Amino acid sequence: MWTTVVVVAALAVSAGLGWVAAAGVLRLADRTPPADPAAVPEPEPVEVDPGTRRGRRRRAGDGPDGDRARARLRGGTWIGVLERLAVTGTLLAGEPGGVAVVVAIKGLGRYPELRGGDDPGVSERFVIGTLASLVWAGAAGVLGRWLLTR
Repeated sequence: MWTTVVVVAALAVSAGLGWVAAAGVLRLADRTPPADPAAVPEPEPVEVDPGTRRGRRRRAGDGPDGDRARARLRGGTWIGVLERLAVTGTLLAGEPGGVAVVVAIKGLGRYPELRGGDDPGVSERFVIGTLASLVWAGAAGVLGRWLLTR
C-alpha cells in the first residue's frame, strides 16, 4: 500500500506541479519586459544574426516564453508532462539510465524545430523548459525513491 501511495504521489507531483514550475521558470527567463503603458519606453535591443550579420529588433513575444517560441514548439506542454512522468518513473524504478533515453528521444524529436536557428527564443524555450522539467522530475523521483527504500 505504501509503495503505491509513494509512486502515485511522486508521479502526480512531478507531472502536475512540474507543469507550474517549468512555466514559472520560463516566465522568469523571458527577456522581454512586461507591457506597462506607464513605464518610460526603453530603446529596443538589437540582436545580430550571426549568419547575415544584420541586426533585428527584438519585439514582445520574442523571448523563451513568447508567442513565437510557443508556436514553433507546439505540444511542448504535454511533451513536458510525459517527460516528467518518464523521468520520475525511471528514477522510482531504480533505473536512472532511463533519463538519458528520455533526453535523447526529446532532443531527436525536436531537432527539426531547433535546427532552423532563425529565432533564438525557440532554442532558449527548449533548453530552459527541458532543464526545469528535468530538475523537477529528478527531485520528485529521487525523493520518491528515498521514501521507497526507507
